[in-house]
Amino acid sequence: MIAIRRSWYDLMAEEFEKPYFKKLQEFLRNEYSTRTIYPPEDKIFSALNIVPFDKVKVVIIGQDPYHEEGQAQGISFSVPDGFQIPPSLINIMQEIESDLGEKCINSGDLTRWAKQGVLLLNTVLTVRRGQANSHKDHGWEQFTSAVIKKLATRPEPLVFMLWGSYAQSFAPLIAPQHLILKAPHPSPLSAYRGFFGCKHFSKCNQFLISNNQSPIDWH
Repeated sequence: MIAIRRSWYDLMAEEFEKPYFKKLQEFLRNEYSTRTIYPPEDKIFSALNIVPFDKVKVVIIGQDPYHEEGQAQGISFSVPDGFQIPPSLINIMQEIESDLGEKCINSGDLTRWAKQGVLLLNTVLTVRRGQANSHKDHGWEQFTSAVIKKLATRPEPLVFMLWGSYAQSFAPLIAPQHLILKAPHPSPLSAYRGFFGCKHFSKCNQFLISNNQSPIDWH
C-alpha cells in the first residue's frame, strides 16, 4: 500500500513506522476490501511520485480527493482528461488567464504542472465514493503535515500557495526563505472574496526567476 518513490520513502520512513500510520494502513486495507475508495491504491501517492523531494518548486495544498468515479488522480484539484473541469479548477484557470494574459489549455489534468515541480498535495489522500471527507481524521493529516514540515524547512526557496483558511493554517510552519502566497479558496463560494485578482501565478514565477529557477508554465 506504500507505493511511493524512494526519495520520499527514505525521507518519511520514520512516519511509516509510527503507530498512527500502521493504524491508518489497517483502516485502508479494510476500506479498499469492503467499499469503493478513490483514488485507486496505486495512485494514492501520485503527488509525491511525480515530483521528487528535491525537485519541488511550488506547493499547493488541497483537502481530500474528488469522490465520484474516475475523477481522483492522487493530485489535488486535478481530474483526468475527458472529465468535466471542476468549478474550483475553472476559477484557478480563470485567474491564470487574467494574471498571465494567456489562454489555458482545455484540460483538467494537472500532471503537466506536477512534472514541472508543482506539488499538488491533498491533506487527506483517500475518500469513499460519494462521501466527501469520509477519510478525515484517520491519520492522513498527520502524515501530510509531516510532508509539509519537511518542505517548509528545506533550505532551497519554495513557493507555498495557501488557498483558504485550512491551507493557511500551515503558514506558521514555513521558514522565512520561502514565499507564502495567501488567498481565499478558489471555490465558487469564496473565489470572489479575493482569489480572483490575487496574481499568485505571476508572483510565483517572479520569485522562482529571482532565485535562479525556471518559471512554471501554468497553461
